[in-house]
Amino acid sequence: MSVKKKFTRKQGILYSLLFLCLLALILCFCLLTGDSRRFHTLAKELFRSELSGNTLNLHYTLAYPTDYGISADVRLPSYAPDPDNGRGELEAALSRLSRISPERLSESDAYTWQLLNRYFTLRLSGVAYTHYDEPLSPSQGMHSGLPILLADYTFRSPQDVEDYLHILYQIDDYFQGLIQYEKEKSDKGLFMSDAAAQKIIDACTLIMDKTALSQGTHFLHTTFEERLNALEKEGMITSGQKQQWISENDRLLTTIVAPAYEKLADAFTVLKGSGSNSMGLCYFPEGRAYYEYLLSTATGSSRSVAQIKALLWEDFQKNLYSLASLLQEYPDLAARVPGTDSGLFPYTVPEEMLADLQSRITGDFPPFPETEEGFTPACTIKSVSPSMEDHSSPAYYLTPPIDDMSNNIIYINHKNMPDALTLYTTLAHEGYPGHLYQTVFAQLYLKEQDASCLRYLLHYGGYTEGWALYAENLSYYYARQMVQDSYPSESAWYEACRLNRNLQLCLYSLLDIAIHYEGATPGQVQAILAKMGISSAETVNAVYQYIVEEPANYLKYYLGFLEFLALRDQAVQIWGEDFSLLRFHRFVLETGPSDFQGLHDRLVSLAGD
Repeated sequence: MSVKKKFTRKQGILYSLLFLCLLALILCFCLLTGDSRRFHTLAKELFRSELSGNTLNLHYTLAYPTDYGISADVRLPSYAPDPDNGRGELEAALSRLSRISPERLSESDAYTWQLLNRYFTLRLSGVAYTHYDEPLSPSQGMHSGLPILLADYTFRSPQDVEDYLHILYQIDDYFQGLIQYEKEKSDKGLFMSDAAAQKIIDACTLIMDKTALSQGTHFLHTTFEERLNALEKEGMITSGQKQQWISENDRLLTTIVAPAYEKLADAFTVLKGSGSNSMGLCYFPEGRAYYEYLLSTATGSSRSVAQIKALLWEDFQKNLYSLASLLQEYPDLAARVPGTDSGLFPYTVPEEMLADLQSRITGDFPPFPETEEGFTPACTIKSVSPSMEDHSSPAYYLTPPIDDMSNNIIYINHKNMPDALTLYTTLAHEGYPGHLYQTVFAQLYLKEQDASCLRYLLHYGGYTEGWALYAENLSYYYARQMVQDSYPSESAWYEACRLNRNLQLCLYSLLDIAIHYEGATPGQVQAILAKMGISSAETVNAVYQYIVEEPANYLKYYLGFLEFLALRDQAVQIWGEDFSLLRFHRFVLETGPSDFQGLHDRLVSLAGD
């Protein structure tokens, strides 16, 4: 036996061992990364599927969809009856999630997995409540929301103009789908009250004002031309193209869009009177169970109705006591009416107020995550069109695409801005440190962490609106800083206004539960409001009707706000002397949009690291 042969055999054994080790490493790698690859595949499929079916959602989510592998036909989805009600898709998504182990995912993906699992599970439980949803509610329905989205549909290229015009062309089919859905609601005895139906009819007429349309002065005329002018100025289109598109927009508004609104109004005129219930959801067959589901989806809170009511009542008593103590110290404040302007507030221009807020929050809130281009978001403040004032919120922020956050828009409804303090706190709610700051920060940070793009599509109303109300509350403190040395009674008035607003929102949230879960009648609501000094029949009716028509809306704001206060209290307990507002705010913002169970769980888990 030669030495060479002995050496070769040893080599073979060594190579075999190395091969086995390598194979083990490969198997280990596949085992550890297989879940990650399956999760990323699922997330991308869900992301693309959700956006490809709705061009408006796609356009407002991504400025450059092809960078994300999305190329879809222009589509405004239209309702079609679905016996399954989406159950199959939800079950399939949950089944795929169940085959992925969150323990084998990165920290960021594991958190997204938990959110998705709860998100789909909750929505699967809502499949049972077919036709309880109301896409055409008087205050927040798509009949008023669609024109807002169209008026600010960004034109980044000539193709965007073509897409926009194609959307206009599909509005009739879109509304026909909504009409079909409302007819089905009527057949099931779930149609809205006569008062709500009449509001839809009136809104359709007002939004598509015939005089403005005939004169070419409708806001969907003027905003369209303004966006074309910007493209022409940039040299992206010619004057001839612009005029051609202006003519086409006018044609579609008068021959497609306006008639679609007329058909919607006509349909509601026919359906009016078919509603069997003009009071709370609990008077529908499965209304109470649906309300519990709606509370969870709208607020992101996992508390029971009883727990929510107890939390609200405790907060109401605390604020009432604080206000009473303040009025005892400053008795002259009792004679003042909220919304009246004393002229002592140092700012009157919205842009100046927004700049002041940006400056004042620097000590309590982290700066935006650093980007290579040194990104600073711009913000344009616009006024709500007069024809939309009665159908729009006091103010609203338009969320920018996740891949182009440079241009942010805040709309102010001046019909609802009685004084400078209200405007200042509203801009805090919509701008800094509210929606604009929260949205831009979270998107920049999630992108920096290479988080799943699906996180941007998971909407949590309590996180979004609760944070904005939390920011609004802090802005009253910032306002007090401006006047407390020179005008201490004015500073006290600002605090009284904050307490009064919280009391009002808390009261309306309690009424929401009373009306929709406990069956409070108009007479009972009138008695409750009378005890609070609200005796105007018109006001009482307006409050009652709004809550009936927009269930859980007030709770989205106020319960979300209280959940953030509870989370902050938990952070104080966990962090002790290491607690600071800056650290707490950074935690919330870096976690990103979440349900409150996720936020509480993550706070506890990070404390254990």
